[in-house]
Amino acid sequence: MASRYLITADKVVEGAVVPEKIKLKMARNATLLEEKTKAVSEAKTSLEEQRASLKKRTQEYEKEYADYSSKLVNLRREAKLGGNFFVEPEAKLLFVTRIVGIIKLSPKPRKVLQLLRLKQLHNGVFLKVNKPILQMLKLVQPYVTYGYPSLKTVRALVYKRGFGKVTKQRIPLTD
Repeated sequence: MASRYLITADKVVEGAVVPEKIKLKMARNATLLEEKTKAVSEAKTSLEEQRASLKKRTQEYEKEYADYSSKLVNLRREAKLGGNFFVEPEAKLLFVTRIVGIIKLSPKPRKVLQLLRLKQLHNGVFLKVNKPILQMLKLVQPYVTYGYPSLKTVRALVYKRGFGKVTKQRIPLTD
């Protein structure tokens, strides 16, 4: 039951004659009010649990990123001390931006741009790095620009332009 619905509380003066329909209505409203308070309290506790789990997961991700970056720093230092070269790990994420409009665009690159969700000029998308995506990028090389973003850049872009879907509505991300 939604918390936004108002359930009226009918009050009867003591000793007054109350019609049967009003008695039934009062009984129904009392049960509905109990259900509503129970549903609201359950929703509140579930929301608190969900927020706590999200907070815990965020802290785990941040710890994982910090561990990974410190591991890379240690590997670079070891390679430097040993007189070796350190080969940076390949990026897992791409950011692709469309830089050319639709005028004089042949059908194949147009379809690839559509598959990459780059339907308008200056649209940008995050893509996972894999062989099919890289092949598609070769086809649309003159029409897009792309690069490997850092964690700071991804975070800034998502917080500035990111949206989440809650109850089929786009809600901007804030924190």
